[in-house]
Amino acid sequence: MTAIGILGSGGRMGRAIGDALAGYGATLAGGIDAGGDPGPLAIAADVLVDFTVPGALAANLAAARAAGTPILIGTTGLNTAHHRLIDEATAEIAVLQTGNTSLGVTLLARLVREAAARLDSSWDIEIVEMHHRAKVDAPSGTAQLLGEAAARGRGTTLSDVSVIGRAGLSGDRAEGTIGIASLRGGSVAGDHQVIFAGPGERIELGHRAEDRAIFASGAITAALWLAGRTPGRYSMAEVLGL
Repeated sequence: MTAIGILGSGGRMGRAIGDALAGYGATLAGGIDAGGDPGPLAIAADVLVDFTVPGALAANLAAARAAGTPILIGTTGLNTAHHRLIDEATAEIAVLQTGNTSLGVTLLARLVREAAARLDSSWDIEIVEMHHRAKVDAPSGTAQLLGEAAARGRGTTLSDVSVIGRAGLSGDRAEGTIGIASLRGGSVAGDHQVIFAGPGERIELGHRAEDRAIFASGAITAALWLAGRTPGRYSMAEVLGL
């Protein structure tokens, strides 16, 4: 059976993954939290899953590279420097980085990309996401993932066209931009809606997470798929064969 090592084993996702492993015929190689050494865990595991914090990514990637162990990165809030580290690591190990491990969100991203590619810029794209009150980053990794999917469909990059929140006298909406708004409150596991607002009509594509277990299920499915892959950068879409 595939042995999965959990980086961030005491967090919400880490605990959920650990609880669900047996149902997938996988075993737990071990887990660490803040201050733990990822090196021995990387050696013991067939594949690592990382749901920690951006500040831990460099050490976790270094341990995975030293051991030659594939790693799934579900940590959100990553910046350009983090993605550069990931790209460097893919020369030596298989890495799957994603802002959301839900299989439903993965399919939603593909639908968003297809819609954006077929609707011209007279259709405004707005993304609204809501999460529980304890979430520390905004916009969510999933909102950015969906925004990137829409931008790819339009033949551009999200960084060039995104508008994160609006306040004050913001003026008319610039054509071709992708708006992202974040809501926080209660115990919401994750709600995401992508709105295509055209002249006289509107299309809404969305996903609602009703149980955090869906993210653990998707993470385990992806980790099992990633184990044994050749070095490179992979995505959740490839796990679904999209």
